[in-house]
Amino acid sequence: MDDLLAIVLEYGYVLLFAFVSAEQIGLPVPAVPVLLGVGALAGRGRMSIALALGIALMASLPPDIIWYELGRRRGGRVLGFLCRISLEPDACVRRTETLFIRRGPAALLIAKFVPGFSTVAPPLAGIAGIDRQRFLVFDSMGALLWAGAWLVLGYALRGMLDSVVAVVARAGHDMLVVAVTALAAWVGTKFLRRWWFLRRHRMARITPDELKRRLDAGDATVVVIDTRSAIDVKATPFVIRGALCIPAEEIEQRHREVPRDCDVVLYCT
Repeated sequence: MDDLLAIVLEYGYVLLFAFVSAEQIGLPVPAVPVLLGVGALAGRGRMSIALALGIALMASLPPDIIWYELGRRRGGRVLGFLCRISLEPDACVRRTETLFIRRGPAALLIAKFVPGFSTVAPPLAGIAGIDRQRFLVFDSMGALLWAGAWLVLGYALRGMLDSVVAVVARAGHDMLVVAVTALAAWVGTKFLRRWWFLRRHRMARITPDELKRRLDAGDATVVVIDTRSAIDVKATPFVIRGALCIPAEEIEQRHREVPRDCDVVLYCT
């Protein structure tokens, strides 16, 4: 058990940096367990919460700055890419946009606590035109709040450290197998949730060429509704000719504007 603790103590900060960086890049690697473990070790006087906070901030900022700059320069293409690689349902990504529209830069303070929002928030800030200085201030504060909350929780649960280490020591290499299996199960669950969400919401589709043909022919039996959020429209300021602009979150309130005697085509990208 002492050997195991020595390894954790020697590489704990390296693991913290690696896991936080990976999560902020967008990889399905949860950093919270590492933050809890470092907090517990700090509670036993083996590690430093202040140093851990600094490392978490250094690991978080570079990926966030890169995503922010990509958002400023690439706009909607970056959001489209994130929506494709995200293991969260598209509706979750859309809710993060709504939250950002309502809260502005202050949304960065809670971004890392919200599933699906941590990676999406920086490019949204770039697309929304938040200046770099404000972004850095709010993003840094959000990273410190997020990391600090989990470190403090780990510190409070430090009494469980000996029991956890004893179990790991007895399990030996089997614990690595368990950890890898648990991570794979977590990623698999996220994937299945996304697949099931898309399957449940599958609907009749029309190809862009077919829609263009009908619109060019003056087909009055088809109505197009642009369901993009304000941020999406700003990122890609192009609208299909004659389309009604009704953001997805407002369709229920504005349903009377949707014709009942036509084919309705919705688009969001």
